[in-house]
Amino acid sequence: MTDAAAPPLAQRLLLVTDAWSPQVNGVVRTLERLVAELRAMGCEVEVISPADGYRTVPLVTYSEIRLALGAREDIEARFTRFAPDAVHLATEGPLGWEARAVCLKHGFPFSSCYHTQWPEYVTARFPFVPLAAGYGFVRAFHSRSGRVMVSLPSMRERLEQRGFANLAHWRRAVDTELFHPSRRGVEGGLFADLPRPIFINVGRVAVEKNLEAFLSLDLPGSKVIVGDGPDRAELQGRHPNVLFTGYKTGGDLARAYADADVFVFPSLTETWGGVMVEALAAGTPVAGFDAPGPKDLDPRVAAVSDDLRGACLRALELSRDAARSYAERFSWRACAEDFQRNLAPLPPPQRRRLFARLRLLRRRRWPKAA
Repeated sequence: MTDAAAPPLAQRLLLVTDAWSPQVNGVVRTLERLVAELRAMGCEVEVISPADGYRTVPLVTYSEIRLALGAREDIEARFTRFAPDAVHLATEGPLGWEARAVCLKHGFPFSSCYHTQWPEYVTARFPFVPLAAGYGFVRAFHSRSGRVMVSLPSMRERLEQRGFANLAHWRRAVDTELFHPSRRGVEGGLFADLPRPIFINVGRVAVEKNLEAFLSLDLPGSKVIVGDGPDRAELQGRHPNVLFTGYKTGGDLARAYADADVFVFPSLTETWGGVMVEALAAGTPVAGFDAPGPKDLDPRVAAVSDDLRGACLRALELSRDAARSYAERFSWRACAEDFQRNLAPLPPPQRRRLFARLRLLRRRRWPKAA
């Protein structure tokens, strides 16, 4: 396709997400930084999230995640007022489903993203729920999406096998200024009192992260877990020799990555694994299973095997300089440009007619509010 034939880029984006601050997770960090980058590029972004004052309930087994209920009328009103060029549904939660219904009602195209392997997460928590049922749920959500953004080649292949359509690659990013090898050993290092080498994992301490596979390994040196979650108390009691630091952010998190010798990623249910690239940006090689995420990395910076212990030991020999060089290709500007190209904007004439009609209908229905 030539540049002349390329569709116009969306300059007004309505982003709907069930994952937003004060939640602490990779999806939230990604979306917040993405929105900042899009705005810096001149894109006007309206975010609809659980932080907008909706009635919320805690997600079962994830009490810190609040799900917004009964938001469809407000979403439709904000959709009409904002008159976006494009709509992106970031998550498959209640807000995502409500916004999906609004888009379908008015024939407005939308894009979506496969951020989280919810079918695997749900089955890990509730084994009586078949994996096929979970995939049926999320496949239905994405079935009308113009583009389903996916970040890993291996994840795209898996979704294609599960019957997903309209899959599009979305290049992701890492903050290479915050996560940097220069933080290694500052003031003696965060782990100066621990025997080396340091094997570290950063992320949510929960069953779907498969942390027991890492913590039960017979490895030299020390193991460190940075993060928190519902399984922390149980794992900490079972592994008293492991250092559990709780959450770290900003410079403290960056130092933790840099002061480690190997980043161990035992998860089998990732759609991106941004913590791995943060570790690489700090110069710390990765060890993981032969699964989506680790298997998509360059073998010069990640040791991947069904034998996780062997992968951990091999990762000690990998180049920290190569790890840093690999991470430098993941810029936020490239990520935002990829995302913007993947949006599905409605052509301007149709968009103007649609929102003129919707505003007229709203004035007739609620004349005082209009």
